[in-house]
Amino acid sequence: MLNSLTQLTRRQMLKVGVLGSGLSLSQHLRLNAETGQTDTQRSAILIFLGGGPSHQDTFDLKPDAPKEYRGQFDPISTSASGVQICEHLPRLARQADRYAVLRGITHNLAAHGLGTRYLMTGNRPTPVVKYPMYGSVVSREFPAAHDLPSFVSIDRPVEGPGYLGPEYGPLSTGEKPRYGQPFRVRGITLGDGMTVDKYRSRRELLADLDTAFQGFEKQDDTVRGLDRFSEKAYRIISSPRARSAFDLSLESDREIDRFGRHDYGQSVLLTTRLIEAGVRFVTVLLEGWDTHQDNFNTLGRKLLPQLDQSLAALFDRLESKGLLQSTSILVTGEFGRTPKINGNAGRDHWARAMCALMAGGAVQGGQVLGATDDKAQAPIDQGFTPDDLAASFFQNIGIDPKTEYSANVGRPITLIRNGAPIPGLLSGT
Repeated sequence: MLNSLTQLTRRQMLKVGVLGSGLSLSQHLRLNAETGQTDTQRSAILIFLGGGPSHQDTFDLKPDAPKEYRGQFDPISTSASGVQICEHLPRLARQADRYAVLRGITHNLAAHGLGTRYLMTGNRPTPVVKYPMYGSVVSREFPAAHDLPSFVSIDRPVEGPGYLGPEYGPLSTGEKPRYGQPFRVRGITLGDGMTVDKYRSRRELLADLDTAFQGFEKQDDTVRGLDRFSEKAYRIISSPRARSAFDLSLESDREIDRFGRHDYGQSVLLTTRLIEAGVRFVTVLLEGWDTHQDNFNTLGRKLLPQLDQSLAALFDRLESKGLLQSTSILVTGEFGRTPKINGNAGRDHWARAMCALMAGGAVQGGQVLGATDDKAQAPIDQGFTPDDLAASFFQNIGIDPKTEYSANVGRPITLIRNGAPIPGLLSGT
């Protein structure tokens, strides 16, 4: 019996479900240790438009370009003097004073994987160094309260924590919230008859197992650390604040309608709830922008109206809660799309020109920074790089983009080595 106990480790017991529904959260928290740094009220949101949105059909229209470049949409005026955006974004047009449009962002990585890695980290991909995504950096610098995850990725993580280590990776929800369907977050949602009391009983069983096995695995650092992370998992699961943050059923029908009864709307509504609860960083993926075919129907009938509704509701709600000034928001994809329309009424990958939005914090809204040429092919002058965009985002969050971190490459690594905050974007710059 003793031999079998020594072979059946506590880690193996956890893998087969002793901890039940708390397992995935416990695993996450084991890797997401408290750093002991000073708590602040800063938070941030990355809204990633996966697939690459067409810049010239959203926030950088060219109404005077030849027809094969111009496309089918007309520009409309906004609440910001001289700023025009697409006609299918009327709500955002009325809120233009809350965000800045950044045009003429440029790079040369027109593949989805590489482009995404670049835009989600602010560092050009290299085989030598794995750079951390934005949320991992924020998780390290501004850990959340003891009963909340610091970094949540709605649906799935796209990039990882890189050289910062897995303890700064996101807690992923595993799926997008969908209207009319119960939304479960593995390790937080107590479904299948599981209650906090039942979870407490399993936790007590785990304590008994700790006593039984402590003599066999005293030298295992990973196992010795499990108690601490299981304790935090328990605090989150038993915390009304944490569980209610993920519970969209607590929202009124009116609020659900304001954000939209679609994946975009429900995902952005969940984002606001998490920020309101005290989560430091949320990444939300709004996908479908890879419009090689039928670009204008896809954008005009679905993607743009949904983005318009959900993003405008986000700005409104954060403002009403007094959180817009403390929340840095970045809306971007991995690249733009070809200036010339292809034979399938679509646009293909184009990294030489793209656009993004920034809002919240110290962002000076109601302006456009940067510009592209008359066909939206390339920036006028040098344009901005993804590195510059990242440096601006970090600066707005309150993190010096020139911060140095230790890594396993034998030298300190600068957070954003080649970029600099975009002049005029943030107040005081």
